[in-house]
Amino acid sequence: MSPADIICKKRDGVELSDEELSWFLSSYMQGGVAEEQMSAFAMAVVFQGMSERELNTWTRLYVESGEVLTWETGGRPLVDKHSTGGVGDKVTLVLTPLAVACGLAVPQLSGRGLGHTGGTLDKLDAIKGWRSEITREEMQEQMRVVGGMIVSASTEIATADKRLYALRDVTGTVESIPLIAASIMGKKIAEGTSGLVLDVKVGKGAFMKTLEDGRDLAETMCRIGQANGVRTLAALTSMDQPLGRSAGNGVEVLEALECLNGGGPADLRELTLVLAEQMLRVGGVQGVDPEKVLSSGEAMHVFEEIAKAQGCKLPLDVAQSSFTSELLAERDGYVHNIDAMTVGVAAWRTGAGRARKEDEVQKGAGVVWEVGVGDYVRKGQVLARSYSDDSLMAAESCAALSDAFDINAEVPQHEAKMLLSLVE
Repeated sequence: MSPADIICKKRDGVELSDEELSWFLSSYMQGGVAEEQMSAFAMAVVFQGMSERELNTWTRLYVESGEVLTWETGGRPLVDKHSTGGVGDKVTLVLTPLAVACGLAVPQLSGRGLGHTGGTLDKLDAIKGWRSEITREEMQEQMRVVGGMIVSASTEIATADKRLYALRDVTGTVESIPLIAASIMGKKIAEGTSGLVLDVKVGKGAFMKTLEDGRDLAETMCRIGQANGVRTLAALTSMDQPLGRSAGNGVEVLEALECLNGGGPADLRELTLVLAEQMLRVGGVQGVDPEKVLSSGEAMHVFEEIAKAQGCKLPLDVAQSSFTSELLAERDGYVHNIDAMTVGVAAWRTGAGRARKEDEVQKGAGVVWEVGVGDYVRKGQVLARSYSDDSLMAAESCAALSDAFDINAEVPQHEAKMLLSLVE
């Protein structure tokens, strides 16, 4: 087979055989297909897409390129959750212990952030002692004893995807629903989970800007999951506005702990409970009310057990930044919108995010907004605060936040809607 011939066939919209796809990817991993050739192939997929069979084969090849994990759960249904990423999305920190408290086993393998969307592991690093990198033996013991974990994804899982993702990131070929779907589902299938709930974000602060694209991605991933024996459901959720009242690292952990203690912003609680209900549905667990479990403190107890197993001491010590800068309202009026992308960039400016994978992040950094959509504010009232270990970065972040708030005298006519639809 010839790399150029396969690239040209895909460029021209010709469906590739399983043998051609397998040869091309394995040759790439072994050095027989050059980086520029794989880049050209990925660009051809961006324009021509993949057939259902091609996509299932490509995903299977991702799975087979690394290790497939198995877990001892003591009879608990094994169900995981994945979010496509958003601003202020600390749901994993609340949902994982909640799902475990409801009777599920949750092997949450997470990643770090890049750009305006935060990474779960970066947030958890704000807790003193937290270890995201644990051995396979420790993972197995934690899943058996505690029932859940939030750890770094193993480099041995879906290794072909990791290499190809790095290439796509620098060649303008990330924006492809087949390649996105295969990347996400390849890792989740290799995780060994039997059920999966997807949180597909849609809106200004999400990767998928339109409901149509979000639904296409959700339906594609659900079909891949079902084809590989993983019962998969998806929730399309809004990311026109940031989730909760904080975006960053330590600030999001504090908000998640507030939610685990029975409080927290209404939208964070709402989304967490919707996803918990879907996880229980996928796992076949009946007769459990996740709202009662969350309010009872059981989920907080599980989170503390997970934290202790991963190196923390109680009470949990969460990093906080040295400098604060405040954004004040310039006029009276109602908050009509809080732009998620602008908030995400402002959080990144505090030092909470990274521009390159090798960059360090500040553990306590981030932004907190004191008002929500629909609230009435007075001139001079605090709208938001930026937190950083660098006073200049805090001030620059706060200045960037000023563009996030749409305030005018008219009463908002529509309430923000969190759940857009369910897909299965």
